[in-house]
Order: sequence, then C-alpha cells, then structure tokens
Amino acid sequence: MTYSASALVIDDHPMVARGIANFLLSHCGFDQARPVSNVSEFWDALDTAAPPSLAVVDFWLPEGASLSLLVELKLRCPSTRLLVISADDNAAVLDKVGIAGADGFLHKQESPDVFGRAVAALLQGDSWFQSGTQFAGREFPNKELPVTALELGLTARQGQVLAMMLKGLPNKRIALNLSLSEQTVKEHVTGILERLGARNRIEVITKLRGRKLEGS
Repeated sequence: MTYSASALVIDDHPMVARGIANFLLSHCGFDQARPVSNVSEFWDALDTAAPPSLAVVDFWLPEGASLSLLVELKLRCPSTRLLVISADDNAAVLDKVGIAGADGFLHKQESPDVFGRAVAALLQGDSWFQSGTQFAGREFPNKELPVTALELGLTARQGQVLAMMLKGLPNKRIALNLSLSEQTVKEHVTGILERLGARNRIEVITKLRGRKLEGS
C-alpha cells in the first residue's frame, strides 16, 4: 500500500535507523523517512520540517528510556502516529509506552512483513501492541525502567523516603536529610513495606530490581 506520508526514525544504532527508514521508503510507500540516532538530532529534525506522519522510536536510547520523548512528541505533534520498537521483552515496557502515548509497540525480532502491517495499521488510525513474549529471554537486565512513587501506590513523601532506603541510608540519616523526626520516618518505612508487600528493606530492593525510582 502506498501512503503520502513522512517518517522520523530514531534508534541509537545508525544502521538500524537507516534500515528502517529505507524500508519505509521502499516497501511502505513513504515519501520521506529520516533516520536519526539520538534525542538532540530528533528534535532538530522535528524543528526543521512539518510534523511527520509516523515516528518510529527505539525504547532504549543513549539518554535512557524514551518515555519523556514520547510524551513531549505527543504534545507537540498530536497527529503523528507513534510506533515504539524494542528488543526488550519486559512486560512493563508495553504498559509504559501505552501510558506515554504510543500508538503501537513492536518487538525488534519481528519480520519485515509484520513491521509493514503494524505501520499500515497505525496510519489507518488503528493501534498495534505486541508483547513479544515469543522472544522470551532477551530482556535487558542492565536497563532500569523508570517508575514513580505514584505508580507504586506511595505518597510523594514516601517516595522520598524510599529513594533513600534504596541508597542504603538508615532511618536516622533519612530523618536528618528530610528534616523529619526518626519516628515519622519509621512510620513511612512501615507504610512502604506494607504497600510493596515486603517484610524488610532487602525485599524492597529485590522487588524494585530493574526499576529506577523517579520524581522523588
């Protein structure tokens, strides 16, 4: 199918970004498809041209997870369809990109044919989300998905306490840093343990492994 459309592709591997852009031009009928390899180039490209019909965004970029980019892009270019790609099978990735405003998600191990069908679905106004569970075992254990206190069901203050707990600080140091009484910190710690279903600090650290606490 041929589209009168333009695309912006961001992947920190230039060859991958160029390959996707070329595929959109040669197999999906795009008029324009520009590859970039980092966030700075992405915004520069967006500022020098009309909003693209499609943005293909790698979930993991040199700057970290692309969630903030997705949110800002959706605000600046609400008509642009957003397709996130990743080799990461962490189920939380799928939830995160959907909340951030993506219109689709595709695993990098999928075939070009499936990629083409996903692009077609998005340009027709549909969504395309795929868990990639058939590629289990390819998670990125060295990458940390961002998570906020709110997403964990904690208050902002509990989030601050949790952030210091994860750094290994004792209650006395936490109290000093947050200008709280030690008893108040103990109460927050108890609330955090209950909310996260943990018996102690070690279990909290274990439960949050692979996630990075943000906004605290």
